[in-house]
Amino acid sequence: MKFEEFYKELTGINASIISREKYANLVLNNKILIPRLIETLFMTNDQTSSRAAWVLEFACKKDLSIILPFLDEFTNNIKTVHLDSSVRPVSKIVNLIAQAYSTKKTNAFETALTRLHREQIIEACFDWLIQDKKVAAKVYAMETLYLLGQDEAWIYRELRLIIEQNFSKQSAAFKSKAKHILNKLKKAQNQSKN
Repeated sequence: MKFEEFYKELTGINASIISREKYANLVLNNKILIPRLIETLFMTNDQTSSRAAWVLEFACKKDLSIILPFLDEFTNNIKTVHLDSSVRPVSKIVNLIAQAYSTKKTNAFETALTRLHREQIIEACFDWLIQDKKVAAKVYAMETLYLLGQDEAWIYRELRLIIEQNFSKQSAAFKSKAKHILNKLKKAQNQSKN
């Protein structure tokens, strides 16, 4: 399928789960479309980029390994994503990557996710937390920073500071996740003292 044809297909996607799942399956069954999907995702001023983000999120939830060959491009460009309807699925993909990287089970992300990739993810997550983004992106960012901060004490310090500074201004959903993360940070701090 040519880029123009695939792009036209993406413009027809709606926000329904059925639509997003249909196109995620199309991509998973035709992995040659993944570079085109990622290219569209990073056309960040185009509304179709959000549709590409939705599809990539659903595809990654089914098979996260599809992002492995594109980690450089993905992590280099996530900071350019700015439409709320794109940031939320991208923040979810980043969270899935952090979960895979942080798990105790051996997997490809342990070696594939370089220090530079992690730094780019961390930078994007902090940006989403301090910018005026929707709560879902902030929640995924907090969780991702917690996971990737396990080996970086400065991340925990900054994360705690940002959460505490913004806590009173945020929604109930943010506060709920923030309390959970703050408790995990406190527990991690107590364990590091022992």
